[in-house]
This record gives sequence, C-alpha cells and structure tokens, in this order.
Amino acid sequence: MGLELYLDLLSQPCRSIYIFARSNNIPFEFKHVELFKDSVLGKKQAAGSGAEQPRAGPSNSEGAGKISLLKKVPALKDGDFTLAECTAILLYLSRKYNTPDHWYPSDIQKRARVDEYLSWHHANIRANAPKTMWIKVLIPLFTGQPLPSEKLQEVMEGLSTSLKQFEERFLQDKAFIIGSEISLADLVAIVELMQPVGVGCDIFEDRPRLMEWRRRVEDAVGKELFFQAHEMILNIKELSNIQIDPQLKEHLAPVLMKMMK
Repeated sequence: MGLELYLDLLSQPCRSIYIFARSNNIPFEFKHVELFKDSVLGKKQAAGSGAEQPRAGPSNSEGAGKISLLKKVPALKDGDFTLAECTAILLYLSRKYNTPDHWYPSDIQKRARVDEYLSWHHANIRANAPKTMWIKVLIPLFTGQPLPSEKLQEVMEGLSTSLKQFEERFLQDKAFIIGSEISLADLVAIVELMQPVGVGCDIFEDRPRLMEWRRRVEDAVGKELFFQAHEMILNIKELSNIQIDPQLKEHLAPVLMKMMK
C-alpha cells in the first residue's frame, strides 16, 4: 500500500503539501477531501492524469476522518502509519524521501531559521490572511448578507502589519527566507498569501520586494504546478452563484457570524 495524501486544495496547508510532494516527485495517491462535504465548497475538480493529480469522484471526507484523529485535512497515510498537521507531514515527507537539503537544511542555524518562521507564521500571517476569504466570499454566501466594510479593513490592517514584519524581519534583502534557496518556510508562507489574492485583495501590489519573492517561489516550484495548485482558490468567486443546502446554511451561518465578531 503506497502513500496516500488526503487534501482539499482550497486549504492553504493542503496546497503546501501538494506542491512539495509534486515538486519533489514523491509518488502518492491524491485523496480528494471536500472540506464542506455536499456543500457549495464540495465542487469536484476536473479529472487529472496520473495518480498524483486531483481527480473527480466521490469525496474521501469519511476516509480522512478515520485517518486523522482531529478529523481534518491535511492527513497522511503511509501503510499502517497515519499523520496529521501540515508541518509534521512536510517534515515526514522531507525525511522519508530525502528531499534536497534546502527545503529543511541540515545546517543547524539555517534549520532554526525555518523553525523560527514556522513558529511566527501561525500567529501572524495565518491569523489574518485567511479571514479575507471568509469576509468577502464565504460568510456572505452562508449568511446571505455582506459583512461591514470596516471588518475587511480591520483584517487588512492586521495583515499589512504582518507583511511589513515579514519583509523586514524574515525576507530582508535575501532571495528567500533563509537565503538563496527556497525552503519549507517560503512554501508555507506563499500558499497563505495567495488566499487574499483569490478574493481580489492583491497584497503583492505596491510591494515590489514581496512580488519579486513570490515570482522566485513560483519559479522554484514551477509555474505550472504553482497555478494548478491554486486554481480553485483563484476561481473561488464562482461559488457565489451556487445554491447552498438549506440545512447546511442553517447550521453554519450562526457559527460563521460568531467567528467574525
């Protein structure tokens, strides 16, 4: 039994694992999980070629729930071994498949820099960037009403502060976060920052240093792979015209509104 990855490419952590595995030619079976099963976000992707590609067909949501104790994606199954959490999966794959050293360097200080960014990321970039999608697309979709513009402005201000710190503290004048080559830190950062772009908040505009870094990351993993992984998020506005199951709307609307208060 080979490696199985349970992913939904609407999810930033899932995209980082997908790009990492594909760019390093790691053989795996793509198990497409629908984060909102049978809902508007449960759209099937077009059939791909090869076992690694996203494929149309039944959702593997139930399978992911059995594999991940936390019942969420991403999740990994390697024979009898199962694993959850993005960083843990990325590190497992890098070690098992002996991927190039630049991803998670053997040099103790360079590795510490990757760890430093990954620790900072969750309370800063990840704390703000995904909220843009919820505010502009998902919450209006489930509640039937837009959020006040001040809410988006508040999130964008927080994100702007994080981006300033990202450029000054981590990127500085380097090509990538830890130097001249891409690492897991860059990959985790870029997938998160594409979330606002998908809903029309181009955080790279008027930030030339950030834009150049993004282009280098795209080149490092391959532009075709990069945009394939982000195809769903870059077309997420199409979801606004799709009908939602009334029971799902009734269940999620109050939760989502509470999240954004």
